[in-house]
Amino acid sequence: MSTPRVYVIHENPEWFPPLAAAFEAEGVPVEEILLTEGQIDLGSEPAPGVYWSRMSASSHTRGHEHSKEYTRAVLGWLERAGRQVVGGSHVLELEVSKVAQHGLLQQAGFDVPRTTAVFGTTTLKDAARTFTDGQDVPFITKHNQGGKGLGVRRFDSLAEFDAYVDSPEFEAPVDGITLLQEYLTAREPFITRVEFVGGEFVYAVRVDTSAGSFELCPADACEVPQVIAGAVCDVPGADAPAGASAAFAVRQEITAEHPLVQKLRTFLADQRVTIAGVEFMETTDGRTVVYDINTNTNYNPAVEESAPASGPRSIARYLGGLLETQYAPQLTA
Repeated sequence: MSTPRVYVIHENPEWFPPLAAAFEAEGVPVEEILLTEGQIDLGSEPAPGVYWSRMSASSHTRGHEHSKEYTRAVLGWLERAGRQVVGGSHVLELEVSKVAQHGLLQQAGFDVPRTTAVFGTTTLKDAARTFTDGQDVPFITKHNQGGKGLGVRRFDSLAEFDAYVDSPEFEAPVDGITLLQEYLTAREPFITRVEFVGGEFVYAVRVDTSAGSFELCPADACEVPQVIAGAVCDVPGADAPAGASAAFAVRQEITAEHPLVQKLRTFLADQRVTIAGVEFMETTDGRTVVYDINTNTNYNPAVEESAPASGPRSIARYLGGLLETQYAPQLTA
């Protein structure tokens, strides 16, 4: 039988090198399971180890349209065999559904954006009129299965939205579910992403939105040319603040003792989510709006250099600890 190790289930090789380096630095044996294709013998026993799923809702944007289904099959096989899975089936379903995220956050008492989910396109224009009470007020659309903010658009009038829906530029969601969402005005031009590993706070990241992009993925592999007009929120000025450096920076004043962090920690524990990044926005009218849960969180190299702790190494230590607890005799043999 093979030596127990941590198995990382994913579909994007570009994301893995920083994680591999972290596992090596922590002395934790690790192996990839790349779910772009492959096979499993359903009558066999999975190899001993701890399995971590970091399948992404945006896998279809990289040509891996079926990877989410592959992951559902693999996770079910692992869970039925009794293997320890971090980010298991219930977490995958949360990752790939903003509707599910919104419902659970709202149920837990967080302030969330007013949102309507529209199934298909036939009633999309009528739904926008209901959502805005027939007024030309700003609103945004999102895909239920998105990731990285790709496909998010702002509209300032119903006529503009109608023209988009009827045009060749219309981006159909991969699952057919389009979200209509209120357009929020940020107090300052940034959003905040709070990182958790093992259910514990690691650090908070300030993500600059002044450049007017919905592309908020912190990893180097996500840094693509900005092709979508508009911004994730209204900002007081079009340019980044003087002296601003990277778009991502540690937000030092957000600590483990912050009330929102504590509430998010409890929420994630209730949902049995141990590794995640949760995004929120502070608005001009005094709201703190939580709007996204990322269970396959990525880490920005510039942030890692100045952060009080390392995200990838925290993950390696956490998963290595689970491995040690379950397989200590075999690891030392």
